[in-house]
Amino acid sequence: MEQSKTISAPQSRIHVLDALRGFALLGVILMHMLQHFGVFSGMPASEPQFPMLDTAIQWLSQHVIMGKFINIFAFLFGLSFFIQMDRGAKKGIDFRKRFIWRMVILFVIGIVGNSFFTADILPIYAAFGIIMVLLFPLKNRILIVIALLLLIGTPRIISTSYDRLVKTEQVENMPQRPVSNEANKNRLTSSGETMEKPSFFKSAKRNLTTGFVGKLNYQFGLNGRGYVTMALFILGLVVGRLRFFEGIETHKKRNILLFVGFTLACSLISLIPSQEVTFRMLMSGVKLSPEMLLSMALNDIHTVLFSGALALGFILLFQTDSVGKYLNAIIPYGRMGLTNYVAQSIVGGIIFSMWGLGAIFGNWGITEVFGLGLVVYVIQAIFSRYWLNYYLYGPLEWFWRSATYLKIQPFRKRNNS
Repeated sequence: MEQSKTISAPQSRIHVLDALRGFALLGVILMHMLQHFGVFSGMPASEPQFPMLDTAIQWLSQHVIMGKFINIFAFLFGLSFFIQMDRGAKKGIDFRKRFIWRMVILFVIGIVGNSFFTADILPIYAAFGIIMVLLFPLKNRILIVIALLLLIGTPRIISTSYDRLVKTEQVENMPQRPVSNEANKNRLTSSGETMEKPSFFKSAKRNLTTGFVGKLNYQFGLNGRGYVTMALFILGLVVGRLRFFEGIETHKKRNILLFVGFTLACSLISLIPSQEVTFRMLMSGVKLSPEMLLSMALNDIHTVLFSGALALGFILLFQTDSVGKYLNAIIPYGRMGLTNYVAQSIVGGIIFSMWGLGAIFGNWGITEVFGLGLVVYVIQAIFSRYWLNYYLYGPLEWFWRSATYLKIQPFRKRNNS
């Protein structure tokens, strides 16, 4: 059966993509560390030890890291989808059915990570990967239109308009039943770890039930983060079709022009007056005005353009001999991107949960957890480099590949066996 054939080998990789993936995961772990991996231990915050650094890192996280690095990660997923489909086509293999099965496996892997970290994105990626198979036959211009519609918040506009149409005066004026103090007590008891003896199983249950529902609301509710991710998947597919990364080292002038273009576009959008719409406002059920919808669309577009500028800036540095030789160190990290991302979720859950090490790290300040994120990243980078000296793939990459083809794949390098 042709479907049982593999379509790529670990040697036939584009190194800049692996390095870029490693760069993206640096921002991902730093942002998640600053958010304590979504774990709220209830421990009182300690007195700031480095107030000036705290302020600088807070600014960096809000204006440079948040939403930007995960965008690069999502874009690379769409690009990787194209690479797999393209390599299959060149070998006469229709990889679509195999890719759908591959997404089923990714969903299972994501559920494991989700048990530790409620915001683990892999289950969402798996669902979007299946949608990508359905979109794959479409022409580039249609895909670009779909991506643009997602980026300007079309689903959010439709949802808001529908809510306004169906909401009646009777519903708005419906008397609310008072909530008793006992009910409030029960609600607080069920939502916090501090009211019951913490355990991994209780935490995992919350992450996979109420936490998962909360994640879906964040991705597909008024925030619409998931639609931006889907747009980036599509743009990754289109860029792959344009063969942008083939021979990229010979197109430095083009890369510089694109970097300047993305940077200028970000600057221009920043000059447009907009109304801030916070996550807290969205959760409170505030009515979105047309001005708010426009502001949210501009913010999403700005974030994507900023991500593009970051990615191109990294590529330019990677192509510079004096800097690129150091950035080569994170290529193994990117090659083991799945293993390292899931490991981030597991380590983060253990560090901040009260069933783990939350009593130690739960009240750490901004600078401390930022530094801790850097330490974890460096340890992972060293481990990745060491591991790939002896093995063809990362542990989860090998498992994913073997499960994809329902056949044990080669694992150890022959010269080290």
